Amino acid sequence: MKLVILDRDGVINCDSDAYVKSADEWIPIPGSIEAIADLHRAGFTITIASNQSGLARKLFDLQQLEAMHHKMITLVEAAGGQLSGIFYCPHGPGQGCDCRKPEPGLIDAIEQELQVSAAGAYLIGDSLRDLEAGLRRSCIPLLVRTGKGEKTLAQLAQHDNPALANAAVFDDLASAAHFLIKQN
Repeated sequence: MKLVILDRDGVINCDSDAYVKSADEWIPIPGSIEAIADLHRAGFTITIASNQSGLARKLFDLQQLEAMHHKMITLVEAAGGQLSGIFYCPHGPGQGCDCRKPEPGLIDAIEQELQVSAAGAYLIGDSLRDLEAGLRRSCIPLLVRTGKGEKTLAQLAQHDNPALANAAVFDDLASAAHFLIKQN
């Protein structure tokens, strides 16, 4: 199985410092939905691992989160793609969970649900914590410049972990998907 784990906000949809709180605010980054469909058609299994501390902060509720995910799934399926799972951490910073990235709990859940090892899977994110979570389970980190990606790129240049300092960088999910499809 060729597994790709995607962060959500800043990778698939436009991020907001005020949080994405509703389906109306959930706006796909141009090309991201088509990129997911292209990856699916190329034989990749695509999952999402996303911190959603807005739940703990009471900025939105589970029904609103499910509406955002329904919108995303509907758009992906309309483009000919499929998501094999959406995994999210509902906790806030400092709650001590093992699922809030950079902890690897969401990746562990993906492994359990799909009965697959994430070692060697591609993890595409826009933040350092996305990439760090992936490395903790031997994923191959890919950074996109969208969302918080430009800020993260500056952090990577100074990172002491060579796997992070040398992570491949792409303009957006579409360019990362194109690279993965070409490589595989």
